[in-house]
Amino acid sequence: MRRTNYGFEKRQKDLQKQKKREAKLEKKRLREAPPSPELEELLQLLFAEGRTLGAEFRGNAEEEGFHAFAPANYDQVLAALLPHRATGGLFLEWGSGPGVITIMADLLGFDAYGIEIDGGLVEASRALAERFNSSAEFVEGSFLPEGYQWESADGSQRMGTIGTAPSGYPELGHNLFDFGTVFGYPWGGEEAMMIDLMSTRGSPEATLLLHTVAGTIDAYQGGQLR
Repeated sequence: MRRTNYGFEKRQKDLQKQKKREAKLEKKRLREAPPSPELEELLQLLFAEGRTLGAEFRGNAEEEGFHAFAPANYDQVLAALLPHRATGGLFLEWGSGPGVITIMADLLGFDAYGIEIDGGLVEASRALAERFNSSAEFVEGSFLPEGYQWESADGSQRMGTIGTAPSGYPELGHNLFDFGTVFGYPWGGEEAMMIDLMSTRGSPEATLLLHTVAGTIDAYQGGQLR
């Protein structure tokens, strides 16, 4: 008959729980700390590659006609993301382009995802993530959830430069409501739609960061400017 040493098993379980608590605290401490010099250097290398990819993409797009793509100010986005770093959690970029901001969020400790309607950019972002040993995930599709319809104050349903495609959320395996931090770079006139989308489909506790055409990054929560 097998004897069970309940006291020993309990101590082992308690040790495992303690190790998990300590690991969580260490991750939180690292997220709260300023980026290390090594991380700063890695991020600047990422930004440099992103600017090169953006220039190449714009050059190709100009030959084929207009394409709604513009690179963000990566250093400004970094400064906007740092206050939210300690929370970790799920990060989503609407229209992730070459993937720089989503990869940045991953390197900062977020569980980062990007949705991009252009398949070529999705491929480029996945390759960039691999080069930086990032676990950021990218899917091709629309960042609009299924069934979402926008109507402006004047009754218009124009979506500006936002194209139509199947929603990317089913492939992500997450709903918009799941994300604690969402980043978007709207063209002029699209801010209201993005604020409405986050207000009606996102979590009221989540933060929406919008990189405006004026060059600022505005933070919203529950549809209100913070």
